[in-house]
Amino acid sequence: MSHSFVLAAAQFPTLKPENWSQFEQTIADWVAEAVRQHARLLVFPEYSSMVLAGLLPEPMQADVLGQIGEIQRYRDDYLALHQRLAQRHGVYIVAGSYPWEMDTGVYVNRAWVFAPNGGMEHQDKRVMTRFEREEWDIRGGAPLKLFETELGRFGINICYDIEFPLLARAQVEAGAELILAPSCTDTLGGYHRVRTGCAARALENQCFTVQVPLVGTAPWSPAIDVSHGSAAIFGPPDRGFPDNGILVQGGLNDPSWVYAEVDLSRVGRVRDEGEVYNHRHWHDQLGPGIEARLPEVTPVRL
Repeated sequence: MSHSFVLAAAQFPTLKPENWSQFEQTIADWVAEAVRQHARLLVFPEYSSMVLAGLLPEPMQADVLGQIGEIQRYRDDYLALHQRLAQRHGVYIVAGSYPWEMDTGVYVNRAWVFAPNGGMEHQDKRVMTRFEREEWDIRGGAPLKLFETELGRFGINICYDIEFPLLARAQVEAGAELILAPSCTDTLGGYHRVRTGCAARALENQCFTVQVPLVGTAPWSPAIDVSHGSAAIFGPPDRGFPDNGILVQGGLNDPSWVYAEVDLSRVGRVRDEGEVYNHRHWHDQLGPGIEARLPEVTPVRL
C-alpha cells in the first residue's frame, strides 16, 4: 500500500456538450491532463454528470424533473467511459455524481469509484438538500462505505453530507484517513458551508478532507445554472500540517485541476504526536457512560 500519492481535485466546468463523443473526449482529456501531473486519485464534482442534460431536446433541458429520467439513457456509457479510463491510465477515478434511478421514478445521488483493475463501487449521498428534496425528489441512499485501495482508505461525503459530523466520523472510526467531498453549490454561502464542513471534519478527525466543486454558469440548465467554488485539500491545523489547515486551494470558479501530494502516514503521526488529540478525545465530549450511535459503514475493496 502506498501512503503518499498525488490527488487531483477537478474544478470542473458546466460545459454543454454537442454530442456524446464530445463529452467523452472532454472527460478523457481532463483525465489525461491529471495523469501527466502524476495524479493517482482523480475526483470530479457532485452533479457534473448533469451536463449530459445538454444533449437532450431543448424542451427537456428546461424540465428540471423530467431530465433526470431522460439522462438514464447515458448512464451505462458513463460507467464504461470512466472504467475504461481508470484501467487505461492505472488510476482511481471518482466520477461526477449521477442522479441514479433505483426504481421507476426513485432516484439517489450516486458517486461511482473506479479502480485500475476494472473494479467499481459507489457511495450514495445520505442527506438531501432542500433543492433535492423539494424540487427533484432525490432520496438519501445507504449504506456509508469505506473504500480500501492501494492508495489507502477513504470515504466520500457528497456535498451537504460533509456538514454532518457523524457521517465522516463513522468512516474515520472504520479506518478512513481521507474524506472526499464532491460538491455543487449555487451560492457562495453554499460553497462556504461545504468548505467549513471540510475544515471541521479535518480538524476533529485529524485526517485529510477534499472539497471538489462544480464551477461556472449554464443558462440552459435549471439544475446547474450557477455553480460556485474552489477546490481545496485540508488537514488538521496541527503539527506537520499548515497552520491554517489548507494544503492547497484553487482559484474561485476557475476550471482547472488542483493538485496536492497527500501522505496518509501523516494522519497517524498527527494523531499520535499532535499538539492536541481531537481524534482520540472525540468520545470525551459525550461524558461518562454516554455513547453516540454512529451510522454503519460497509468496507469495500477496490
